[in-house]
Amino acid sequence: MSTPSTQVFQVQGMSCQHCVRAVTQAVQDVDPEADVRIDLPTGRVEVQSAETADALQSAIREAGYTVQG
Repeated sequence: MSTPSTQVFQVQGMSCQHCVRAVTQAVQDVDPEADVRIDLPTGRVEVQSAETADALQSAIREAGYTVQG
């Protein structure tokens, strides 16, 4: 792992606090030290992590959500 950086993703399919917990858990399964901030109304997921964007996006997709871009 490298130095933590902030990455922002647009995630579709989140509609409630359960979704927020699921996405947060998926990211933290990849990086337990990750700081995850989610704005549910806009679908904005901000992650501070040393993991790559690809690894984080894959984790979110595996949890059943669509990552834009």
